[in-house]
Amino acid sequence: MRMTLRIPVNMTLPRDLIERLDAVVGPRQRSAFVEEAISYRLRREEMRRAWEAARGMLRDDPRFPTSESVVEWVRALRAEVTDPGPPDQP
Repeated sequence: MRMTLRIPVNMTLPRDLIERLDAVVGPRQRSAFVEEAISYRLRREEMRRAWEAARGMLRDDPRFPTSESVVEWVRALRAEVTDPGPPDQP
């Protein structure tokens, strides 16, 4: 198991939020819960930014003159039968 360097952080949060947090996870599990919540939100925000950066990237591609042609292309890819490789040997 890889140990991650922990850095103490001082945060101020509304009293009612801390009371709700303690009611759900207890005061000894605050850090773990907040770490998981921040990690989740960061992944979502990073994904949102990636989607924003990629938006319209196929707009000038001659293979996709219309949005319908993009939809058709995606559907064709999803319908492809792929070779999973040789069966596992017991």
